[in-house]
Amino acid sequence: MQTKKTIKIIQALKQEGKSISMLTAYDFTTASLLDAAGVDMILVGDSLSNVFMGNETTIAVTVEQMIYHAKAVMNGVKQALVVVDMPFGSYQISDSQAVENAIHIFKHSAAHAVKLEGGIEIASSVQKIVAAGIPVMGHLGLTPQSIHQLGSYEVQAKTTEAQINLMENAKALEAAGCFAIVLEKVPKTIATEIALNLKIPVIGIGAGNGCNGQVLVINDLLGMNPGFKPKFVRKYTNLHEVISEAVSAFIKDVQLKDFPNDQESY
Repeated sequence: MQTKKTIKIIQALKQEGKSISMLTAYDFTTASLLDAAGVDMILVGDSLSNVFMGNETTIAVTVEQMIYHAKAVMNGVKQALVVVDMPFGSYQISDSQAVENAIHIFKHSAAHAVKLEGGIEIASSVQKIVAAGIPVMGHLGLTPQSIHQLGSYEVQAKTTEAQINLMENAKALEAAGCFAIVLEKVPKTIATEIALNLKIPVIGIGAGNGCNGQVLVINDLLGMNPGFKPKFVRKYTNLHEVISEAVSAFIKDVQLKDFPNDQESY
C-alpha cells in the first residue's frame, strides 16, 4: 500500500535527494490512473483552459470551473497530493480577494493546496493564504496567466539581471510560506542554482534536471496533440494515433454492420 502524500512528505523527498513526480489531471479517470501509478503530486492546472476547453490561453478559466475539475480529480485520488491552480483574476486585485478565493477553492474542492503565479508582487497574498491554513505552491519563470504581458512563450530569465530577479522572487515566495515552487521554461543553470539555494522543493517544467522534481501536462506526455512539440516535452506514447485508429476501426465496423456481433448482443 502506497503512503498518502502530505506536504511534509513532499518536502522530505527533497531533503532525501529523491526526485518528485507531478502531472496534471482534470477528471476522475485520469486522476485514478495517475494515482494508482504512484505519481507524487497531481496538478489540477488552469491548462485545462487549453487542453480541455480549447482556449488559446489559460486566462478564460474561472474559479468555479477549477473547483468542478478539482472535485472530479479528488474523487479518483487516494495517495497523491493534489494542487489546484488559482485562475487569473482570482488573486491579483487584493490580499483579501486572494484569501477569499483560496478558501473557496480549498473548501469546495477538498484539494490539498493551491498554486499562484508570480513573485514578490504576490508574496503578501501568499503569506495571508498560508496564515489561513492553506498550503501554497508558487510558480515562476514563464507564467501563462501573464502571457499578454510577456508577449510570447519563449524562455525566460536569459540575462544575468533577469536571473538575479528570478532568484529574489523565489526566495520571496519561500519566505512568504510556499511549500514548493514550479519553475517554468528557464535556463537549467539558474533553475539548478535556485533549487540548491531554497530549502523547499523546486519543480521544473522546461527547467532542466537540476530541479527537485518535474511536472508535465498529461496530454503532452501522452502525445494527444501532434501539433504541440515544445523542446521540454517528452512524449511517452502517441495516444493521438492510438485513439484515431481505434475510432476509425469502430466507424468501419459500424458501417459494415460488424459491430455489434452475435456475442456482443443480448
